[in-house]
Amino acid sequence: MSSNTDNPGLISGHAQYVKGAAVSAAGSVTGSESWQQSGEQQKDQGVQEMKAASEGRDPQSQGFGKVEEVAGKVAGCEGMEQEGAASKQE
Repeated sequence: MSSNTDNPGLISGHAQYVKGAAVSAAGSVTGSESWQQSGEQQKDQGVQEMKAASEGRDPQSQGFGKVEEVAGKVAGCEGMEQEGAASKQE
């Protein structure tokens, strides 16, 4: 069984991004500038983590195919959606 150390970084990066988006949205709704800023910082951290984890990643051999593509659509993450589409192609 092979181990893929990139996946936890991708997953936690996406989770960080989604969390940041939720905090930012809550800040927008409540008018809390500090929440908006905190959410934007969390989103940026998530993006940086995803970029670092994706560096050198081959979607053909390390992607999750349709699951990754759909998760990208749901989360609004274009990169995840594209990598999922690329990994499901034969």
